[in-house]
Amino acid sequence: MRLSSFLIPTLSFAAAAGLSLIAAGFAVTAVERGSEREVRRSLDVAGLHWAEVTADGLRVTLQGTAPDEATRFAAISLAGSIVDAARVIDDITVPPSDGLAPPRFSAEILRNDRGISISGLIPLSASRETLVGQLDRIAEDNNKKVADLLETADYPTPDGWDPALKFAVAALELLPRSKISVEAGAVSVTAIADSAEERDSFERQLSKMAPPQIRLSLDIAAPRPVITPFTLRFLISESGARFDACSAEDEESRARILSAARAAGLEGEADCVIGMGVPSPTWADAAELSIQSLAELGQGSVTIANADITLVAAEGTPEAQFDTVVGELETALPQVFALHAVLPMPETDAAAGPPEFTATLSPEGQVQLRGRITDAATRTIADSYAKARFGSDSVYTAARVAEGLPADWPVRVLAGLEALSYLERGAVSVTPEDLTLRGMSYRKDASSEIAKFLSAKLGEAEDYELDITYEEPPAPKDQPMAPELCQAALTSVQLENGKITFEPGSATVEAGSNVIIDKIAAILEKCGPIRLEIQGHTDSQGREEMNQNLSQARAQSVLNELRARRILTSTYIARGFGESSPIASNDTEEGREANRRIDFRLLLPTTGESEESTLDSAAAPVGETAAEAEAPAAEGETEADTQTETQAETQAEDAEGDDAQAADTETGDTEQETSGQ
Repeated sequence: MRLSSFLIPTLSFAAAAGLSLIAAGFAVTAVERGSEREVRRSLDVAGLHWAEVTADGLRVTLQGTAPDEATRFAAISLAGSIVDAARVIDDITVPPSDGLAPPRFSAEILRNDRGISISGLIPLSASRETLVGQLDRIAEDNNKKVADLLETADYPTPDGWDPALKFAVAALELLPRSKISVEAGAVSVTAIADSAEERDSFERQLSKMAPPQIRLSLDIAAPRPVITPFTLRFLISESGARFDACSAEDEESRARILSAARAAGLEGEADCVIGMGVPSPTWADAAELSIQSLAELGQGSVTIANADITLVAAEGTPEAQFDTVVGELETALPQVFALHAVLPMPETDAAAGPPEFTATLSPEGQVQLRGRITDAATRTIADSYAKARFGSDSVYTAARVAEGLPADWPVRVLAGLEALSYLERGAVSVTPEDLTLRGMSYRKDASSEIAKFLSAKLGEAEDYELDITYEEPPAPKDQPMAPELCQAALTSVQLENGKITFEPGSATVEAGSNVIIDKIAAILEKCGPIRLEIQGHTDSQGREEMNQNLSQARAQSVLNELRARRILTSTYIARGFGESSPIASNDTEEGREANRRIDFRLLLPTTGESEESTLDSAAAPVGETAAEAEAPAAEGETEADTQTETQAETQAEDAEGDDAQAADTETGDTEQETSGQ
């Protein structure tokens, strides 16, 4: 009996479905076992042996009793890193806690000019009302209030809490500006005292009051007082020297000021108050300089209030001395300080001499400006003008600002400084009536030149006096080196330091020869304007024409190196001799090395074709006969007048072109020919 066409597909489909179910069952079982095995292995590696793992399909259930919540969370997180976290079922239990630990009790009490405040957490068993009442009593004594910010907790009072709190209240009553931190068995005190003595007293009392079981920490500061204005007043009279007021910013400043005062005549005990408010870090410098200047005057007073300094000399102080001391003090004071100097004049001042400005020029070129100037701006102009004329490091200005000077005083001062610049040494004196210039000059016409200048600046009617002497100028210290010495130095520099070398087959100077060229350049700077021939030589290896071009290029390279060192080379020429002037045999490597060289030869005027100068003999290289040296020397001397630097450079360029052409056309021989150059 034949099966129907409909039944056969149905049976096939049913068989396939059954096989799929069987395969799916095996796959699920494999996933369950794999997930369970991997999670259990990871938990064991992590030391979580208490955890049990059960897999049910895609779900992974964790069971067991964890020591605490942190460990439970660690186990769940680890399982979630092995399988999908959504598949992890948490069935872990945690044993109940034994109870919360008691809190850490502490209190902080703050007392200042605005009152008292207390904050923190204290045990409920402690009497909060009693504590706040004690603080109220302390605050009421100063008409202040207490800010209560305390919290309480119902836990047993820890050991050491009560004695610590009791001591804190007692310390607070002693310290008007303080912060006291209280813990069980420990008290920390931070306070401010009005002086170092009060600070020491507080520390002694608190240390004596503290119970033995309390750990006490003290931090009591004694800040410096604020001094306004920051003042110093020092006087010197017939009865001696004394301070009316003295301020310093620190111990070092006080020591410096007192040392200067004792040097000025201070005797006995004296002190400076150390405080805040100093107007400048250079306060001690200004105080020292002011006291020293007063000591130079002999008697008077100096007062410093912040950055203003008033120096009052005693009546009868010589005016010239006063001008000098005040001028030097104005110059030496730090910029922030302003000086006002007073010289009381007696009623018989009519006999006093006229005001004066002087400038002196020493033989060493040092210039000193002293006397009187109309104002600070004029003094700055005179100082800058003198520095421009004589050098910024050679001018010392000690002129002081004075009133009552003529209107043309600045013009006369600047004219005197300009006239002084004509001299090598001397002095100029400016008064309202005349201008006097005395000194020495190396210029024969200095007197007439100065007279013309002063007449133009001051006017023909102005009176001035000149007393100028003339002296022969000394020989310059930087005279050029004699040609013979120059030639000898150029010859010896390569003998002592080695010769100039080049890269193989090239006109490029090797880096190691830069030191030699530097020394040659230093010698040529001392030689002055000379005619110099830079000679290039090679050995006999390679073609003669190629050696000639290479020697010319190398000589030109040395000339270029000298130009790069700012040597004046307008009278220098570079000339290549190729292999025509050997100084040793070309049959040995040592001889060929000696023949590869650069020579420096001075070109002197010739007296005859057959004559040879001593310089020519001295310049002949070692091992070369006089006849061998004469040929290139004579040839170089005749061509030196006609061959310009431009021609020498053209030869160098031609030589480089020949080298390049030879390298292209003679590939077989070039390497052998150039390897020895």
